[in-house]
Amino acid sequence: MFDRFNIEVIATTEGPLDRLEHHRTIADSGWGGRVITAYRPDQVIDPEFEGFAYNLAALSDLTGEDCHDWAGYLAAHRQRRAFFASMGATSSDHGHPTARTADLGEEQARALFGRVTSGKASAADAELFRAQMLTEMAAMSLDDGLVMQVHPGSFRNHNRLLFDRFGRDKGADIPMQTEYVSALRPLLAKHGNDPRLSLIVFTLDETTYSRELAPLAGHYPALKLGPAWWFHDSPKGMRRYRRMTTETAGFYNTVGFNDDTRAFLSIPARHDLARRIDCGFLAELVCEHRLEEDEAAELAVDLAYNLAKAAYRL
Repeated sequence: MFDRFNIEVIATTEGPLDRLEHHRTIADSGWGGRVITAYRPDQVIDPEFEGFAYNLAALSDLTGEDCHDWAGYLAAHRQRRAFFASMGATSSDHGHPTARTADLGEEQARALFGRVTSGKASAADAELFRAQMLTEMAAMSLDDGLVMQVHPGSFRNHNRLLFDRFGRDKGADIPMQTEYVSALRPLLAKHGNDPRLSLIVFTLDETTYSRELAPLAGHYPALKLGPAWWFHDSPKGMRRYRRMTTETAGFYNTVGFNDDTRAFLSIPARHDLARRIDCGFLAELVCEHRLEEDEAAELAVDLAYNLAKAAYRL
């Protein structure tokens, strides 16, 4: 199926405690298909994640670093990111409740980490720690080159009965209103003008497309817009995305289409849909004499293939 669907690369996401033995098996098998990983550190970044204290202890055991010390904790992340990169990773992935970022001083960050690891962190402390860690991850991306993806704005596991019976990430994830202009400013103030950083932002809040995300992507060299995602990777959702972002962000501050399906058999259909929607949008621009036909043909290839490959450094 990998060959039949003409797939060039698939990226999975694994947590920092994963030893990636399945990726090792694929790499050692002699098979020519490219399956890479992505670094998803939520379980050791989010103090409200189930088993957070246990996860920190496991990260200490795995890396040999003291993950109850701020410097050791950051060193453990760098070590695991390097391991993931050695296994083919070109990106990290962050599924935070909000898009908030922070840029605390060293002593403030150390004190916050102390509250987080003591088990006495408030909900406000947990949110501030997640915010600080997004900025820390961006700084690490400058060193190791991993592209950074942020997926905020989902109220996950909304149905408590479903969660209690089956555990996290089994459904009932509901889009939330998400603010980006103030939320991303600390990270962008520190790293947003550095073209070495590739920060791809997704959203489930369509109201932010034209008001917040498109102007931010149009301005900051580091920031790019991910495609219409999850609840919105539908024909009408994809059209709204292009119509609401293109005038301000253009095409080349987006990353084309990348597919986050868990259903392998849906991959060809989802990419075919994305190509048709983008080509339909380009055709409208040609008919309105806002693009020449040869420009639209070039853009169609970029939106379907080249932009995603460049954005994810593949």
